[in-house]
Amino acid sequence: MSSPRAMFNASFRTKVLVPVLACMVILMAVTVFVVNRHVTHQFEAEARETLATADAEFRNLLGNRSDDLLMRFRNLPNEPRYRAALQLGDAPTLHQPLVDLLGEQGADIVFYATAPQKILASEKRDPAIPTADFETAAGRAMRQALTGQETVDTVYAGGRLYNVVSIPVYVDRGLIGALTFGLEIGDAEAQKFSRLTHSQIALLAGGHVIASTLLDADANVQFMSIFANSASPNGAGDLPGGLKQIVLNPQHYFGMAGRFDSLSGDRSLGYVLLSSYEQSLRALQTTQQVLLGVSLCAILLGAATVWLLVNKATRPLRELRDSVEAVGRGDFTQRVPVRSHDECGELATVFNQMTENLQSSRTQLEKTVETLKTTQAQLIQSEKLSAVGEFVAGVTHELNNPLATVMGFSELLQKADVGAENRRHLDMVFKSAQRCQKIVQSLLSFARRRQPERKPVSVNGLVEAVLEIVSYPLRTGNIEVVKQFAPHLPMVLADAHQIQQVLLNIINNARQAIEAHQPRGRIKIITGVREPNVRITIQDDGPGIPEENVRRIFDPFFTTKEVGKGTGLGLSLCYGIIKEHGGSITPLSRPGEGATFIIELPITYDVVEPAEISPPAENGKQNPREGAGRRVLVIDDEEAILQMIREDLNSSGYQVDTATDGESGLRRLRQNHYDATLCDWKMPGLNGKQVYEQLRATNPGLCQRLIFITGDVINEPMRQFLESEKRPCLAKPFTFAEFHATLKAVLANQ
Repeated sequence: MSSPRAMFNASFRTKVLVPVLACMVILMAVTVFVVNRHVTHQFEAEARETLATADAEFRNLLGNRSDDLLMRFRNLPNEPRYRAALQLGDAPTLHQPLVDLLGEQGADIVFYATAPQKILASEKRDPAIPTADFETAAGRAMRQALTGQETVDTVYAGGRLYNVVSIPVYVDRGLIGALTFGLEIGDAEAQKFSRLTHSQIALLAGGHVIASTLLDADANVQFMSIFANSASPNGAGDLPGGLKQIVLNPQHYFGMAGRFDSLSGDRSLGYVLLSSYEQSLRALQTTQQVLLGVSLCAILLGAATVWLLVNKATRPLRELRDSVEAVGRGDFTQRVPVRSHDECGELATVFNQMTENLQSSRTQLEKTVETLKTTQAQLIQSEKLSAVGEFVAGVTHELNNPLATVMGFSELLQKADVGAENRRHLDMVFKSAQRCQKIVQSLLSFARRRQPERKPVSVNGLVEAVLEIVSYPLRTGNIEVVKQFAPHLPMVLADAHQIQQVLLNIINNARQAIEAHQPRGRIKIITGVREPNVRITIQDDGPGIPEENVRRIFDPFFTTKEVGKGTGLGLSLCYGIIKEHGGSITPLSRPGEGATFIIELPITYDVVEPAEISPPAENGKQNPREGAGRRVLVIDDEEAILQMIREDLNSSGYQVDTATDGESGLRRLRQNHYDATLCDWKMPGLNGKQVYEQLRATNPGLCQRLIFITGDVINEPMRQFLESEKRPCLAKPFTFAEFHATLKAVLANQ
C-alpha cells in the first residue's frame, strides 16, 4: 500500500493534468485534420471538374476562332481590287493592296509568296513586329497553302503569339501563290477567352507569358511553373490530375495547363487556366475557427476542472510561496517546514539550502551588477565612437569632388595670364587644397571599417598619416610636434589601419594630458632600428603617469579620466594589437617628467622603405598640340568636374565630349569613336563598373581605352576590380600632371 501511495503522491499532477490536456489537444488536432482533408478533397474535385469544363470550352473557342478566320479571309484573293495585284505579282504593285488588307481586316502582318522561298511583298501594322521571324514561323502554313490547303496555325515570333491564316491564291483555277495573315493573340483575346470560359487565363510561348488576365507581379513565374509541371509529358502538378495550387495576392487558385495545336509541334506554346477557390477557402477557415473555438473552450473547461483537483493536492506549495515572498523582501532567515517526501518536500529542502547560500552571494552579486553597468556604459561609448567614424568616412568621401574642382580650376588659373599677386594667391589655394586632400585621404583610410590585412608598410608613412589627422587639434592646443625619422627604415609586416589606431590613441592621450595641465607642450616622435625591430618612441612633456598607474594602464576599463570622457579600452586595445603583431609596447614615466611609449615591431627583411622622390618640377606650360586629332569622352555626374577637365583638355588640343550619367555616356560611345574615355566610378543610374561591363560585352576594344576617376580612394571592391581588369584609376582630387600622364599612357598603348 505504501508504494502505490508514494507513487500517487510523487506523480499526481503528471497522471491527471498532462493526460487530460494531451487527450484534448490530440482530439482537436485529429478533428481539424479530418475536416481539412475532407474539404481539400472536395476543393480538388470541384476544381478539376471546373477546369476540365473550362479547358473544353477554351479548345472549342480556339476551333471556332480558326473556322471564323478561314471564312473571314477565304474569299479575299478573289476580290477584284486585290486579284489583279496578286496576279501581277509585282512588289511595288502589291504594297497598297496589302496595306488596305491590314486596315480592313484588322490583321497585324500580311505577306504574299509565290513559292516557299519567294516572298514577293509583306506589310505590317506595327514597325516593331520582326518580319523575318514571323515569315519563318509561318512557313509551314504558307507551304501548305502553296499546295492548295487553307491553313490556320498558331506560332510564336519576336516575343509575340499569332494566329496564322494562309489562303491559296488561284487565277483561272491555277494556283499562283499564298496570301498569309498574322493576327496577334494578346491581352484583349485573353480577356475574351476568360469571359467565355469563366476562368482566369494566361497565354504562354517561348518560355514567357505573352498575355494574362492577372497582373500580379509574381503571376508570370507561377504560370511558367504550372505549365512546366502540368503540361509536360512526364510532369505532374502538386495535386493529382495535373492540378497545382498557387496564391496570387490575395486570391488562392487551382491551375491546369494545356498546349496549342501547332504545325511545327512547338511544345512551348500553351496556356494556363485558373479557378479561384477563395470563397471555399474562407468557408473552410470559418469552420476551422469554429472548431478551434469549441476545442479551446473544452480545453479550458477541462483544465479548470483538473486545476481544482490538483489545487487540493498542491496546498503545501502555498506555504512555500509565502516563504519565497519573505525571502524576496530580504528575509533570508525564513525556512520552510518539510512535511512530506514528495515533490513539495523535495522543493522545500532545496529552498532551505538556497536561502542559506543567498546571504553569502548577495554581496558578490551587487558588485557584479555594478561592474556590468560600468561595462555597458563603456561599450555604449565605444559604439558611439564607431558611429562617428562611419560618419566621418562618409563626409570626407563627399569632400573629394569639390576638392578636385578647387585644385583643378586653381591649376587652370595658374596657367592663365594673371598678375604676380593673384598667382601667389592661387598658389596658396592650390597648396591648401592639396593639404585638404591629404587629410581627407587619411581620415577615409582611418575611419573605414575593413578586414585586418597585414602587408609590408612604412612606419614613417604611418606616423605621417596619423599626424595629418591630428594636426589641427595639436596646433590649436599649442602643442609642438618634433619629428626625428630615420631614413631608409626597413619595412614591417603589419595591418596599417590597426597600427594607425595605436599611434592615434597614444598621441591623443599625450595631447589630452598636456592640455589638461599646461598651456603649451611638445610631443617628440622618433623612429629608428633596434635589431630585429623597428622602434617608434613617442615622448611628451606632460604631467606624466603616477607609478602606481603605470602597471595598470593596459588593463581593460582602467582609466583616470572623468566619467563619460574615456572608456578605459584604448591602451588595452593598443597592447593587444602590438602583441598580435609580435611586437612590444613599453610605458616609461615619472610624475612631472612626462610620459614615453616605446613601440617595437619586427622587421620584414628584404623589403626596404623607398627613398622619398620629389616630384619633377612643372614648368607651368602645356603642349597645345598634345591632343591634336584625339577625341576624348568624359563621364561624370559633377558638372564642375566636367567643365574643369574639358577646359584643360581643350587647351591641349583635344576634342572633348561630356556626359553626366552612364546611360548618355554609352549612347555617345555607340555613336562616335573616342581615343580615350574617362568615367567616374560612382554615379546615379549606371555606375562606372556597369558602364565598363556593358562596353566589355559589346565593344571590348573600348574597355582598353577607359580610365576610371573616383573620390572613394580606399574602396576595397573597386581596388580588386581594377587589379583584375588592369585598368588605371585617378583618385580625386588629382593634379593635371597626374591626369595627363595617365591619359598619355592609355593613348600610347593603342
